[in-house]
Amino acid sequence: MHIYEERLSVPRSWWALVALGGAGLAVGAIPFGPVVAATVATLGMAVAAAIVHAHGRVRILVTPGFLVAGKRTIPIEALGVTEILDEREAFEWRTVRANPYAMLLLRSYVPTALRIELRNSYGGAPYIYVSTRQPMNLAAVLAFSRS
Repeated sequence: MHIYEERLSVPRSWWALVALGGAGLAVGAIPFGPVVAATVATLGMAVAAAIVHAHGRVRILVTPGFLVAGKRTIPIEALGVTEILDEREAFEWRTVRANPYAMLLLRSYVPTALRIELRNSYGGAPYIYVSTRQPMNLAAVLAFSRS
């Protein structure tokens, strides 16, 4: 059972870039014939679409007892103070204030985030940075899960 679930899908404009890239590949391959141009465009778009889809598949889940952020599963007991980050603060924590030992679920196209301290440096990390479009909802769900 999931208490909270969010998918960090890529913006729609990325899919337009996949289509434009395929068109560009087709134009570049026209001197080799229309069949080659269509084949190159199709293969290029398929590869680009697979990469974009894989990047946008990442999920944030809160289940009873666990926070699942991408491939990381962290027990709720290991979570400490939660800080909601607006666009400016999230940018700072992604760049200048970032700790190289921190766990990151980073998606630069998601402007807001949560920074959650980890108790006893869980997994050797001082905190986890989670990009989320709904930081207040996620913080509330985590607070509810801890109690």
